Order: sequence, then structure tokens, then C-alpha cells
Amino acid sequence: MMAYADLILPLPLANTFTYEIPEKISDVEKGMRVVVQFGAKKLYTALVYEVHQNAPDKYRAKPILAVLDDYPVVVSSQFSFWEWIAAYYCCHLGEVMQAALPSGLKLSSETIIIPGESNFKPDELTDKEYLIIEALQQQNKLELIEVAKILDQKTIFPVINSLLDRGAIALLEELNDKYKPKIVRTVHLATKEEQLSEVIEKTQKAPKQLAVLQSYLQQKSKHPEQSVKTADLVRWASTTHQSLNALVKKGVFSIEEEIIGRLENYKNPIEEEKELSVAQSTAYQSIQNSFKEKDVVLLHGVTSSGKTEIYVKLIKETIAKGEQILFLLPEIALTTQIINRLRKYFGDQVGVYHSKFNQNERVEVWNEVLKGNRFPIILGARSAMFLPFTKLGLVIIDEEHETTFKQHHPAPRYNGRDAAVVLAKSQGAKVLLGSATPSLESYTNAHNGKYGLVELHERFGGVEMPEVETVDIKYVRHRKQMKGAFSPYLLENIQQALDKGEQIILFQNRRGFAPISECKDCGWTAKCRSCDVSLTYHKKIDLLKCHYCGYSEAPLKKCSSCGSLEVSVKGVGTEKIAEDLQPFFPDAAIHRMDLDTTSRKHAHQEIISAFEDKRIDILIGTQMVTKGLDFDNVSVVGVLNADSMLNFPDFRSFERAYQLMAQVSGRAGRKKKRGKVIIQTYSPDNDIIEAVKKNDYRGMFKAEMSERKNFSYPPYCKLIKVTAMHKDYQLTNYAARDLAIIMRQQFGKNVLGPEYPTVARIKNKFLKHILLKIEGGSSAQQAKNQLQYFIEQLDKNKEYKSVRFILDVDPV
Repeated sequence: MMAYADLILPLPLANTFTYEIPEKISDVEKGMRVVVQFGAKKLYTALVYEVHQNAPDKYRAKPILAVLDDYPVVVSSQFSFWEWIAAYYCCHLGEVMQAALPSGLKLSSETIIIPGESNFKPDELTDKEYLIIEALQQQNKLELIEVAKILDQKTIFPVINSLLDRGAIALLEELNDKYKPKIVRTVHLATKEEQLSEVIEKTQKAPKQLAVLQSYLQQKSKHPEQSVKTADLVRWASTTHQSLNALVKKGVFSIEEEIIGRLENYKNPIEEEKELSVAQSTAYQSIQNSFKEKDVVLLHGVTSSGKTEIYVKLIKETIAKGEQILFLLPEIALTTQIINRLRKYFGDQVGVYHSKFNQNERVEVWNEVLKGNRFPIILGARSAMFLPFTKLGLVIIDEEHETTFKQHHPAPRYNGRDAAVVLAKSQGAKVLLGSATPSLESYTNAHNGKYGLVELHERFGGVEMPEVETVDIKYVRHRKQMKGAFSPYLLENIQQALDKGEQIILFQNRRGFAPISECKDCGWTAKCRSCDVSLTYHKKIDLLKCHYCGYSEAPLKKCSSCGSLEVSVKGVGTEKIAEDLQPFFPDAAIHRMDLDTTSRKHAHQEIISAFEDKRIDILIGTQMVTKGLDFDNVSVVGVLNADSMLNFPDFRSFERAYQLMAQVSGRAGRKKKRGKVIIQTYSPDNDIIEAVKKNDYRGMFKAEMSERKNFSYPPYCKLIKVTAMHKDYQLTNYAARDLAIIMRQQFGKNVLGPEYPTVARIKNKFLKHILLKIEGGSSAQQAKNQLQYFIEQLDKNKEYKSVRFILDVDPV
């Protein structure tokens, strides 16, 4: 009987697709990767979702072209998790597959241009067509990107289509395997040991060859199990490959190629875990007791209360039970310190998985987790939850309040924290959420009894919480005492800290040099051509850049509106803060930590290591410096402008402002000395700033919950944000208006909008938002299904066919 397989394709398609399993292909299992043709010619890596004997009714099944695996690379429990994500976050299984699998496991074909078989007259070709034919005569095949370079233009398809019509070229789909195993050349002794004395004697007159042989023997005597790489051996012997090759020719050595892993081994000795303090021991026991009744426990501990030591003890117990641990962090920057801490106790048992790893490294981590032997502990950002766990016992989500756990683009637009809780439940694992400033949703769940709650109210070692002071910028400016972005009081405290050999962190939540380039005469500002946003000036590279689409241009010396030469920059970003601060402290080492300075693979680690080693005196950063970093020599923290956080138009702005200021305050005075935090603000009496000064999380929680209840916002309801998107302004308006009308017929006053967001155009697409509130007692899934149905109905209108609607469940 003919066999078939339902496949998931890595595309935003609603269904699986049935393909025929040819007789020559056997042992196809759920979770294996296969190569299939989809559409006219394109080849894809698909995942086997189900194997059966049922031929499709409405179309003839195409055959599977190849099976890529000897065993499943995706386990059954992962498919269940993917299905939940697709249903909850209103997306397709193909989109979840695209997010879940490392790119090295996803093969796709590339269109290649080859010479055609038809005879054509060269003199009938245009100049551009002739360039392509000439290149094909030299290279025999061309990639599309090469054609674009030859023609020196982006739009190449009119030229290609013209050549196709003439039969001068043909198109071919070539499958690319993205994962490349790392291969090294290793040296092996080809001579019998009893003949070594004779060989050594014969090489006495060739000292470089003798050095190679002696270096090899020394290394093998120390580490007999380890392979010797050719490059290492030549380096140890202080010679060249020529000397080694001479010994190979003589039959002394043989050279082999070996596949090795890219993942680093931990070389330092393993340390014993630290003994917990009384407060930590009490918290640890409370967590264990809560786990007997609850699947999820929230550990609310003030900054520097010693949560990590509790994590370590829980991890050790989980490993002893033969189970796996997933340790999630919101930022890659945080992984540097926590990796070092965990590896001190667990060595090579800790695996790391995040987007700064290249595709080959991520594939190797995936395969190690699949085997279930090498890495019982996986530490990473949100994407680490998609790894093929089979024995998950504990999930730790540190800094659980962070909004960076949320994926914004592309789909699935999932929240890593919430999805990880569901993942843990599906595998019978426990979840520990950790934060000094929990999200209102998590703290509500803990107070309602859905989660367990354990609290640490004091810092480890009896260190006092930092002293938080405010500077009224309005008052200081009125007295003309501000020095750029710095108050005299902040500068004075920075100087005192430097004099004592202590370090300083300054928080400015805007990167770049200056956010606005403005004409003083007419008020014109430099804006992005594709987005409704001002261009930010970056002085180091002397460019105006858009932080939404990446567009850049040289700064204008003359106003493009009135021709005035009075064009200057306004506002301050981290780059300008660093430049303006240096003259006050010329001997201080000042460094930035923002998206611009951490774009390289190891940049986070280099900056953090330099600060830990006290090679940086003052660290200026965006939100990156607020998140869980632990530096024992920081005595002063400065918040340069608190008002930009307080005045943001979002119902969560006060909650986030408290979290950011409380977290960055927590970087001060973390060991034996009390730190100081200086908040510069125009609103020193603001309730949120007062709560930060008193370290009063509960006061903030109570006030914010009252507001949320009055206006029916989370956690008192669920939110779904619908975004209408199109390059035509009016069409975006009409589509959003008509969808909102349909939604109001079903959901009434729980539909807000449509309205334009703060940035209403991105990459030449206009945006309009509609917000749906789903109140307690209503079925969230039913509301999602109805909303998707409404969009499908609107999509049938030819006028709105090209309008894209994006659903964002639980937006942050």
C-alpha cells in the first residue's frame, strides 16, 4: 500500500501538506526532515508531521525527494508545544517551525541562472542582457545576487525575463546545506613504536623534522586520548608544514580529517557551591514546599539578595534526578556573567544557545540536547525553549518581568516567559520565576494562589539598599547650573567615586549621539524617507540613521526646506553623553553599552569583562545596563532623565519606569558598601519616583492595579492588538475602519481604535492599530477564532486583498 506523509513547510500557510513516500525511501518517521518541491520549482526542507496511508482528495501528492535524517530531529512533545503556540498566538505551524529550528537545519533552494538551449542572435541583445550572457560564458552559472552586481542595479527581473523569453538562459533550483561540520586535519603515528628509535636516529640531521616528531611524542605522552591537530603541532615545533609533510612522505606520520565540535570546553577547576545564608535557606525550603502544590513559583527578591545561589542549589538537585534544566534570560548581555557563574559549579554540563551563536554552533547545541547527554543545563534567550528537550525537570526564568522575552517580529509573536510555563507543564517540569521587580501579571498570579510566592526582602550579606536621591532638573536649569545633561550634584558624586577607585553606571535610554537634526530658522527636521520618525545622528560614523529600518544618510550642512546653514543636532543619546562627560573626567576610562557597541558576537562579553576587571571607570548604557548585571565596585548610579520613561504613551509606562529605575538602582553598592543612586527629573514628586526611593514595590503594585482595574487593562483582561498595514495611506485607513466596525458588532465597547501608533509609517508601510479587550469570563480562544474569521472575510474583498493584518496576542 502507498504511504503518505503530512508535512510542515517553513511558510506562513494554514495547513500541512500531504506528500507521497516513494518506495525507494523507507523508514520515514515523524520529526524527520525531508526535501520536497513546493510550487513550480522551489525546494524546501519540510518536517514530517504524520505518516499514514491516506491519499489526498483534492490534489495528486508530489513525491518526497529525499530524507535528510537517520532519526527524528524534532521530538513528539515539541509538536504539541508548537501546536499550542500556533493556536494561542494566532499563527501557522510553518511560522513556528521557522522560529524553532536553527537555520542550519533548514535547507532551501536558491535560483541559479544557467545557459539556455535555444539559439539566439547576440546582436539582438541589449547591453545589459549581453553582460549576463558574457558572464555565463565565463562562469557557466550565476546566482541572482551576482546578476545584481553585474548590472549594478536591484531590479534585475525584467532583464532575466527577457533572456528567458529568448531561450538564452534557463533557471535551476540548487539546494543549499547551511550546516557545515567543522573539519580539522590531525596527525597520527604511522610507524610502529619499536621503530621509533631508528626513526629518531635518521632525523638527527633534519632538526626541524626532529622537533616535529619530539613535539608530537611529548603531547601524546601527556594526553594520549587527544588527537593532535596539524596546525598545533607545527606551532609547538616552531616550524612549518613543510617539515611535517616531509615526515608524512617518509611514512612516519599519516594525516586524517576529523569532524570536531565548535562548542568550547570549560577548562577551569569546578568549585563547590556556596553555603546559603539563613534567608536564602529559608527561601530555598519555601520554594521546595511550594513545588509540592504549585507548578510555578515566583521568587521575588530585592536586587543582590542572592537569587543565583538558590538557582544553583535547585539545578544541582534536578541534575541528580537525571533531568534537564532550561535557564532563560531576557538579554544576551546577561548570559556572560551567569555562564561564568554556572560553569564554575557545573563545568561542561552548561550549554548556551542564543542568536549571537552562528548557525553551525546552534545546530551542534541542538544535536547535543537531542542526544540528552552532554548538556543537562541549557542557558539562553527565549529561542532556547524550542530545543528538543525530553527530560525537562526545571525551568528558571530570570528577570521574568522583562519585555524582551516578547518576540515582536516576525510571527510567532510569543512571550518567552508565558510559553516556557506551558512548555514546562507539558513535560511535567517545575517553573521558577525570578525578579526584583515582578511583572504585575506574575505578582497577581502569585497573590491569587495560581503561583507560589517566595520573597527575599534583604540583600545578601546584610548590605544596605542603595540611597536614592533626586535632582530637580527644572530647579537646577532655572539657576543655570546644569552642565549639559549633568547636574553639579551628579558630577560631584562621580568625582568622589573616581577618587576612591570606585565605578559608575549612567543610564540614558537613547542610543546614538543626538535624536534630532533640526533647522534653527524654520524648524525642519531630518526624517527617514521610509518611516515616520526622525533620523538619529551617530557622530562616530558621521551618519544620520533610522533605528526602525536601518536607512542612513550623510548629515546635511544646509536645510533642505529653507536653505539655511543653521542646522544643528538636538537631544542627547549615549554617544553624546560619553563625549560630553569626558572633559569633566579626562583621566577616566568611559565606555558605552548599547546596541551600537554590542553588535559584534563577543562585544557584550568584552565590555562586561572590561568593567569587571576595572578597565572601565564609567559605563554609560541604555536598558542593557539595568538588567541583572552584578558588579561589586559600583558605588554611584545616575539616571540622566527619568521623565522620558514616565511620559511614554502606554498603560504600562509607570510599571516599566519603576522596573527600569529600581533595576538600575540595584547595580549600586552590591557588596560591602552602600551605593548611591541619583535620579535627574523634572518631576521629583512623582509617585513612581517616590516608590523607587523607598524601594516600595508593593506600593507601586497596589496603585497600578487600582488604575488597571478602573480602566480594564491587564491583568484584569487579555489584549489582542490588530495592526492594519499597507503602503497606501487611505487604504490602510479604510481597511482598519471596516474591520473595527465588524469587531464592534461582536465585541462592542471592548474594541478601541483604530488609531495611529506613535510611529505610523515603517518601511513605507502605513500602520493603524485596533485593540481588543477580552474580559474575564469570556473565552479568549473563541474571540481569537472570531477575529481571524473577520479578517478572512475582509480579505475576500478585492479592495483589501493587499492589506496585511497582524495579530499580536498579549502585546507588551
